[in-house]
Amino acid sequence: MLSMLGLIGGLALLIVLTLRGMNLFIAAPACALIVALTSNLAIFPSAGADNFIQGYMNGFANFVSAWFFMFLLGSLFGKFMEDTGAADSVARYIVDKLGMKHAVLAIVIACAVLTYGGVSVFIVAFSVYPMALSLFKDANLPRRFIPATLAFGSVTFTMTSAGSPEIQNWIPIKYLGTSPYAAWEVSLVVAIFMACFGYWWLRKMIGKAVANGEQFEARDDDPEIPERDYPHPVTGLIPLLVVLALSFILHDSLQQAALIVALLGGVLSIVVINFKHFHNLAKATTEGTNGALIAIGNTAAVVGFGAIAKSSEAFTVAVDLMTQIPGNELIGAAVAVSVIAGLTGSASGGQAIALPLVAPHYLDAGVNPEQLHRVVSISSGALDTLPHNGYVVTTIRAICKETHQAAYWSMAALSAVVPLLGVALALCLFIWF
Repeated sequence: MLSMLGLIGGLALLIVLTLRGMNLFIAAPACALIVALTSNLAIFPSAGADNFIQGYMNGFANFVSAWFFMFLLGSLFGKFMEDTGAADSVARYIVDKLGMKHAVLAIVIACAVLTYGGVSVFIVAFSVYPMALSLFKDANLPRRFIPATLAFGSVTFTMTSAGSPEIQNWIPIKYLGTSPYAAWEVSLVVAIFMACFGYWWLRKMIGKAVANGEQFEARDDDPEIPERDYPHPVTGLIPLLVVLALSFILHDSLQQAALIVALLGGVLSIVVINFKHFHNLAKATTEGTNGALIAIGNTAAVVGFGAIAKSSEAFTVAVDLMTQIPGNELIGAAVAVSVIAGLTGSASGGQAIALPLVAPHYLDAGVNPEQLHRVVSISSGALDTLPHNGYVVTTIRAICKETHQAAYWSMAALSAVVPLLGVALALCLFIWF
């Protein structure tokens, strides 16, 4: 009981502190310490025993080890697009051709194409943000909706859909013996629903804010690039296409390492094509590097909390309860994966923990593996979007430089509520048809 109170209390406190804007390097380990103390977990390293310091730092370090080069190259890619004026050039071209009213749609499409092309959702935010900032500025839209727009195009109707190369669509294959295209018919219906409904909701939220007098607010650290320095719009699209093409071509052979090659290719292509348009290459490199360190540090701090949470007694009990929900197996799987993803703040983490437990049971019970695959995939991308989620923290704070209070709720509407509705639709289609 004490361990459960500690887990719930620690998670709740982390969410509150994150929403209040507290430094995550302080908030995450402090909340993790509460979980450790209430679970009788040793604080300091001792022979053969689990402990708080090693557990937290293992989670922290493993994330940095796995993602450092992607964050670094992704941040440099975004900063170079910004400093050369390539992002502004593409943004203005889109506005000139499509009109201001389609600025948000252009950002959503860019994110969706990159995500479905195999680029990690973290890196999509780095890559598209400079263009999004320019489009919101030109269209005079409230910049606090940029994180929601990036998230909607990245982690909703593309990330967990059939055929997506994102890990959230591939983890179930190992446990269910399915393919990335499992239940593609239902997946297509759900994806279309999430895309249409989510875009309508996003436009409605932005329209309401504009009607209330909100507009784009420039900041001192926003890039200022003279009109005469703008490169041709094509030179801004080529690096994005390089990233997309290399990621797609190399994904099967290199797996996650393909993203390193793809981003490196994107960075080099910017340097080669737009070298003469750099305002200050050294400064852009420094700012890009610092941005990557802040982004990966904030995310790793939250991952460390998840590592301690998973080692607590209460977490084991919660997983057992979630994976033994009576009733329809598909509904039980959806609830189990959603709750575990919420506790860990990770869609892939929720799947990796739940599937080894639920997959054998449900398959033995005769559940269609393709249906189970799609339900697990879509449901993992819903409640994982709590304030402490690594993608949420990175996108809102490190990339867009917003506060949770200003930007989180619109993001949650699109990346938590919309996927939950998508899960409900998928369950209805599977159960009734």
